[in-house]
Amino acid sequence: MSTYPPTQCGLATFTASLRRHLTAVTPGSGSRVVRVLAHTDADTAATPAVHPMRPGAVEAAADVLNRCDVAVVQHEYGIYAGQDGAEALSVLVRLRVPVIVVLHTVLTSPSPGQRQVLEAVVDHAGAVVTMSEAARSRLLAGYAVERPGKVVVIPHGAVPSARSAPGTPGGRPLILTWGLLGRGKGVEWGIAALGALRDLRPRYLVAGQTHPKVLAHEGEAYRTHLRDRAAAGGVANLVEFDPAYLETDALANLVGRADVVLLPYDSSEQVTSGVLVEALAARKPVVATRFPHAVELLADGAGLLVPHRDPSAIAAALRRVLTEPGLAAAMRDRSADLGPALSWPAVANRYRRLAGDLVADELLTGRAVVTT
Repeated sequence: MSTYPPTQCGLATFTASLRRHLTAVTPGSGSRVVRVLAHTDADTAATPAVHPMRPGAVEAAADVLNRCDVAVVQHEYGIYAGQDGAEALSVLVRLRVPVIVVLHTVLTSPSPGQRQVLEAVVDHAGAVVTMSEAARSRLLAGYAVERPGKVVVIPHGAVPSARSAPGTPGGRPLILTWGLLGRGKGVEWGIAALGALRDLRPRYLVAGQTHPKVLAHEGEAYRTHLRDRAAAGGVANLVEFDPAYLETDALANLVGRADVVLLPYDSSEQVTSGVLVEALAARKPVVATRFPHAVELLADGAGLLVPHRDPSAIAAALRRVLTEPGLAAAMRDRSADLGPALSWPAVANRYRRLAGDLVADELLTGRAVVTT
């Protein structure tokens, strides 16, 4: 149960990839999807859907999930209806099969309602998956979790990438930021850093369409703001925008051509970043602000960490990656060490084993329990 294509968001893309690879590593298996409709979706779907305006949707969703051996429920604030997404609980309380809940956000300082809903969601799960150790630690330290052993870490998956040579010999270095665009991505800080890099003549490519929810509320105001910032800073000739939604092959080709991936995110809360995992799987050097997932994955040398909202630090880190002999190659080697565990087949196998443990325990005891 999750948002799902044709909805264009990171959660929908994650779920589609997990579903595809999970069935691929489990011969003879099948799957069903209960699609959570975003506010920007039409009120129709090819798959069963949870929708706050459709009577009987919760019961229908539970019925579909109860016809499976295991239900996998993606949790993110903002996708479910009700106060703080409480409608997810309306489905969970009706499930009679083991449940794996995947947490995409764990807040440090939730509102009372957010805390109550997340604790209830966790309580209804046989197993809870976080995608970083930072998220697991935050959950166990800040929330009431009756059985900490049921919280396991399985990384965000990535498409295994063929090795590719970055850039073009003698050409302009390509700095890449990609993903659905919206305030909080911190792209303005990347643009502000370019003034100190003029001698390198970089191309800073910001790829990805505006997030559908952002587009519905404010149109292209943020992208216009970024263009204005580039012009005001005298670096408009160094910044390019590709507003297309990139499919898997096109995105892989683009990432393969990048010399360095820049993640200048504003948030210090982010415990999961699919873009970061994809960059590492593609063996790309990364410069990122110190959000928790980046601190965890880049600490051993796959990238450089910089303070939030600090163009000078971003510029210095990018210059190091682009000019310091051997640094980019060392980062690529470290990413290669991380890559196998981040590949979708490896990630799907871990979900398969987790689901198998839940089903086996259910058969033995009538209660789904997982321990680490």
